[in-house]
Amino acid sequence: MKALSLATLLLCAAPGFAQWVNYPTPGMPRTKDGKPDLKAATPKTAWGTPDLSGIWQLEPNPCVGSISVLEACGSDYRGGPEFGNIGARLKGGLPYQPWAAEAVKQHNSELGKNDPVAYCRPAGVVRLLTYPPFRKFIQVPGVLVMLSERDVTYRQIFLDGRPLPADPSPTPNGYSSGKWEGDTLVVQSVGFMDGTWLDRKGSPLMEGARLTEKYRRTDFGDMEIELTVDDPKSYTKPWTVTLHEVLVPDTELMDYFCQENEKEAPHMVGK
Repeated sequence: MKALSLATLLLCAAPGFAQWVNYPTPGMPRTKDGKPDLKAATPKTAWGTPDLSGIWQLEPNPCVGSISVLEACGSDYRGGPEFGNIGARLKGGLPYQPWAAEAVKQHNSELGKNDPVAYCRPAGVVRLLTYPPFRKFIQVPGVLVMLSERDVTYRQIFLDGRPLPADPSPTPNGYSSGKWEGDTLVVQSVGFMDGTWLDRKGSPLMEGARLTEKYRRTDFGDMEIELTVDDPKSYTKPWTVTLHEVLVPDTELMDYFCQENEKEAPHMVGK
């Protein structure tokens, strides 16, 4: 899977000795032949909860590995289907409000040219989990931190019992507070910026929306993230999808920002 990721594309232009992309992951269970045992038991923290730490990637499309991968998978070949359409596995699709359905239709007809990510703007809380570049979870008492290769970004989920803000100033990732319910981390988030995109097709998230996430690491190499979006401005009812994240062993994050080596902006002339 790594071979088709953005990180690997960057590796092609960089000397291998400069990055820790082949360094063994500390604490990784291994089979007799030394390979990562991704079906080993879910790791636990010193304080008893499941440990979500690690470098994760959305499970890629089945066509990854095809000889003609671009032809087989289209432009979303590097990630799972939710990268292009967060409701790809949802029967009947997302329950858009009429204005939202029209907006998504318009975005698609314009080939995503209004996508905030295309202008190097923040991707937002959901796309942080589906974007092809890897993300690293660091779990310590009181907070779960997500570091993303994409534009060197981060997100914090507080686990210290703090309440969500009553009148938050909107941000791309909002404000997140979580608690453990058995082996599942349940996270509530509010305070999003109007017009945040949830996927490449432009499914919206508006200020006033509430996001509920349920994180469950099923074994050493697999994690399920159940997302429920409650956004009456954009959708006729709340909806839920489940993301399957897979662990990426024996590697590290590589800083990437979308304007690196960008040369086109000086040639773009507005009228």
